[in-house]
Amino acid sequence: MWVQALDTILERMKALGFDFSQVLALSGAGQQHGSVYWKTGASQVLTNLSPDLLLHKQLQACFSIKDSPVWMDSSTTAQCRQLEAAVGGAQALSSLTGSRAYERFTGNQIAKIYQQNPEAYSHTERISLVSSFAASLFLGSYSPIDYSDGSGMNLLQIQDKVWSQACLSACAPHLEEKLGSPVPSCSVVGAISSYYVQRYGFPPGCKVVAFTGDNPASLAGMRLEEGDIAVSLGTSDTLFLWLQEPMPALEGHIFCNPVDPQHYMALLCFKNGSLMREKIRDESASCSWSDFSEALRSTEMGNGGNLGFYFDIMEITPEIIGRHRFSAENLKVSAFPGDVEIRALIEGQFMAKRIHAEGLGYRVMPKTKILATGGASHNKDILQVLADVFGAPVYVIDTANSACVGSAYRAFHGLAAGTDLPFSEVVKLAPNPRLAATPSSGASQVYEALLPQYAKLEQRILAQTRGPPE
Repeated sequence: MWVQALDTILERMKALGFDFSQVLALSGAGQQHGSVYWKTGASQVLTNLSPDLLLHKQLQACFSIKDSPVWMDSSTTAQCRQLEAAVGGAQALSSLTGSRAYERFTGNQIAKIYQQNPEAYSHTERISLVSSFAASLFLGSYSPIDYSDGSGMNLLQIQDKVWSQACLSACAPHLEEKLGSPVPSCSVVGAISSYYVQRYGFPPGCKVVAFTGDNPASLAGMRLEEGDIAVSLGTSDTLFLWLQEPMPALEGHIFCNPVDPQHYMALLCFKNGSLMREKIRDESASCSWSDFSEALRSTEMGNGGNLGFYFDIMEITPEIIGRHRFSAENLKVSAFPGDVEIRALIEGQFMAKRIHAEGLGYRVMPKTKILATGGASHNKDILQVLADVFGAPVYVIDTANSACVGSAYRAFHGLAAGTDLPFSEVVKLAPNPRLAATPSSGASQVYEALLPQYAKLEQRILAQTRGPPE
């Protein structure tokens, strides 16, 4: 299906008169964690593609596993526990690979295939990520996995940027030779296959820059720099962080940075995002965003010390469910007035993001920018609270197709000498984001006092929910 999709896109572009001869370099992105299993002998087919035939007609017999496992697959809990046990526990695995064992991560999916279908595994000569699979189609040979997408497998040592022998051994035999050696994300992995030169008119010198995962490519597309954060405020809220000195934990994910091989990026996901904001709007602001905004404007920073946790569905970061409200004296209360409730929700959501980001090694710097995207980024009063809690200016950016734009930027970066030239230099002429909010006077003092308080209350709720029933 993926191969046929590529055929369809290229044929449509050709029919529309796209001038492929102008393409000097290309890169791309694939959904993270998914894997593709090339059958023994497939490399011969890939190297000898006929320009007279579509790709999917030539490659359909090249795969030992017909249906690729993707990020939605959560059937590998047993393999996750085996992997963690093999390296000394969940935290040890996270310190090594950037994440504790997750069911969707590729190493655990490979382990399941090896255990349940050893014959198909033995007939596999190469295992690609979705990203390196797509790059392989353009190269006409197997593309290496890049460091950044490779960090989402529970197999790559993120500090040393080599496969972990302990993790490989715990998943399946002969795995290193099936994966190949990983490469820096800005590597030129080769020139485009003659198939595309002859069928579509690409120039023979067109460079293929290592493809990466969709999240790392989005970081490139949003042009994050050292110390920056991107906050996607959608159905679930996602934080992208640029880190220098990561501290891997049992929550979140740390990946090698796709545009600077010396640095890292982190992802944190929060399930109770816009749906929670909409619920509190309906309950406390008569279903009106303008009333919701007025409540934020009419209440003071810090909310008089009133703090709230709003998790109508089980949260990921932290693992808590329910609504928990506390007065300035740290006493649990059953309800807040409507305007206090609204501020408690928004301040609580952003304080949690800052606390958990700092738990992974993030620090707000004088040059920090926050890039806000998603539905709630259109509400300037919500963005004002975000600026106040983090003590940094908030910008809004159009991130439609940010992974795709990021792939184009990365292709240009690879062409312009990759690691020798800072990524920021390559994208400096791209349109700038728009400033939406700056921290209010006195905000840092208010939240520096409140953040430790919020963190303590979070730990208190966690201890109560994990401990014996009260």
